[in-house]
Amino acid sequence: MASRTLRAHFDGQNVQIDEPCDLKPDDKLLVIVLDDESEPEAEREDWVRFSLTSMARAYGDDEPEYSLDSITEPNSEYDGR
Repeated sequence: MASRTLRAHFDGQNVQIDEPCDLKPDDKLLVIVLDDESEPEAEREDWVRFSLTSMARAYGDDEPEYSLDSITEPNSEYDGR
């Protein structure tokens, strides 16, 4: 299932999406509430955990490891970070 992240806010009655998007009736949504009172480090840990979970869903346990020898055409814009 493809996903995308949209910024939104709660206006006191409804969730308002802050950017243009095309939603169809019955589209499935996942809502994550970001508390204003959360400590920055705790919030960072939440995002790291969320990212790791998303990466785990994207790549299976049998995902091959690719060595640098498998690169057939190097990206000339890559600066080696």
